[in-house]
Amino acid sequence: MRSPYELLIGWRYTRAGRGGRRNGFISFISGVSMLGIALGVAALIIVLSVMNGFQKEVRDRMLSVIAHVEVFDVRGDALADWRTTAAAAMRNPEVVGAAPFIATQALLARGEDMRGAIVRGIDPAEEPKVTPLAAQLKDSAFAQLQPGAWGIVLGGELARSLGVRSGDPVTLVTPNGQVTPAGVVPRLRQMTVVGVFNAGHYEYDSGLALIHVEDAAKLFRVEGPTGVQLKLRDQQDARRVAAELQADLGPGVVVRDWTRTNRNWFDAVQLEKRMMFIILTLIVAVAAFNLVSTLVMTVTDKQADIAILRTLGASPRSIMGIFMVQGAASGVIGTLAGLGLGLLVALNIDVIVPALERLFNASFLPGSIYLISRMPSDPQSADIVPIGVISLLLAFVATLYPSWRASRVQPAQALRYE
Repeated sequence: MRSPYELLIGWRYTRAGRGGRRNGFISFISGVSMLGIALGVAALIIVLSVMNGFQKEVRDRMLSVIAHVEVFDVRGDALADWRTTAAAAMRNPEVVGAAPFIATQALLARGEDMRGAIVRGIDPAEEPKVTPLAAQLKDSAFAQLQPGAWGIVLGGELARSLGVRSGDPVTLVTPNGQVTPAGVVPRLRQMTVVGVFNAGHYEYDSGLALIHVEDAAKLFRVEGPTGVQLKLRDQQDARRVAAELQADLGPGVVVRDWTRTNRNWFDAVQLEKRMMFIILTLIVAVAAFNLVSTLVMTVTDKQADIAILRTLGASPRSIMGIFMVQGAASGVIGTLAGLGLGLLVALNIDVIVPALERLFNASFLPGSIYLISRMPSDPQSADIVPIGVISLLLAFVATLYPSWRASRVQPAQALRYE
């Protein structure tokens, strides 16, 4: 089948690089426009992929410590029977693990040093079913968490700030004081550090302590676990599954998923990613609208060609189509080149960044500061497809006005001085 002549002529104008100094300059401007689109698209893909990588890295480290879903008594008291609640939750096919816990705030003291922390009472036998960190520690630190032994496992940063390590004693100060004739006196209990964990998430490494659930019940004067932690088959379905569990378990409990437990962080990451997308899209828009100047110069240079085509019977719509093909071709080439470059860098960033660090003798991500020694990257189709569509759309919009101007050229006036 023969292609429409508008497509053939438009593609020929796109490839025109010879035929005089003016044609060469127009070709150069067109190449710069395509390069600008390609770099803008590549920058969008690389930046969003790195942001996705950091988000995934932080999320995975966070979810190595906390469960996907937590179920509490609506009044904040101990659950009447945590096993019944866990069994009811496990009837949901998306729930694959359950474990009891008690969580409250307390103070940890060592000499003159005192730090606030979240103290979580856990069952060492059940906890590995819901958190990866517990699965790693079940044969070491968790094996020493015996009821009545008053052992405690501290986050690495918390242990360093208190100056303790395994085998050292620490004093736990509970928030519920003891009433005496002299007034309310804080309840104190000396604990022995039996292990230290490093999840790689500063919030938990610096503010979380784990003890046996039976010891926690005695310390905080509750009759049993105050909640149940649940592990899901797919962590991304946490909000949907939490809503289903809330409906199934009834109004006597509160079901909270991990995205709501860390809502501020989750919302901040989404807002930052959205703003970066908008800002970098403006770079693509500037590059795309450079096509306007290229097409205007091409229309001015091709006045005689337009006039001849019109005298041969070409309609204004066909003339407009020729220049729209030229501009759209530049946009497609620039977008495809940008997608290829962006994906190439995003998929090989773990090789490119170390090479740049060796070249410049610098460390972009010092492990002592960021706790991540490599640059993470996670290209996602949900980001890449909109980037490509928006780039093509902007390039198409940029061709409309110059193409319309070309369709308005009058043959007699264009040929007057030829």
